Amino acid sequence: MSRVGKQPVTVPAGVKVRVADGKVVVEGPKAAKPLELSYHRNIKVEFDDQAKVIRVTRPDDERQNRALHGLTRSLIANMVQGATKGYERRLKIEGIGYQARMDKKTVVLTVGYANAIELTPPEGVTVELPDPTTIVVKGADKQKVGQFAAEVRHARPPEPYKGKGIRYENEQVRRKEGKSFTTGG
Repeated sequence: MSRVGKQPVTVPAGVKVRVADGKVVVEGPKAAKPLELSYHRNIKVEFDDQAKVIRVTRPDDERQNRALHGLTRSLIANMVQGATKGYERRLKIEGIGYQARMDKKTVVLTVGYANAIELTPPEGVTVELPDPTTIVVKGADKQKVGQFAAEVRHARPPEPYKGKGIRYENEQVRRKEGKSFTTGG
């Protein structure tokens, strides 16, 4: 049996959960609008209101059902955590003249191209710029936060020679030495 899937998801106080018609809806203080998940018809999701836990079960040990069991439980746990604490991804911009600024809700990146790159975050995702070289992406939906952070990083990924570009805060970029000229003849 799946080790991840058989663990119940505890629901903290202040979070509302509804399970009906193949959907799980989670509402909480950090989620501006309710988070929804449509799960596979083979998987069974139950919410115990007295114990404040969500249990995920599967019908048999078929390969697909085993995979969906742990996946569904993880996605529900991510929704509960997003509704209570939220998610955050921090990005750093490195390079001379490279910076970010906000234009209403749009993030404008000046990262060495002829034109500035404008990225608009999806609904439910907020972007903060504590300084011109730090971008903080926040939201209740883990997938949306991670996707938007990846799109920002994709605008100018870090290059291996000088390390210029946009990287995640704790990301280690493998550096290369570059060409070395020797006297030979």
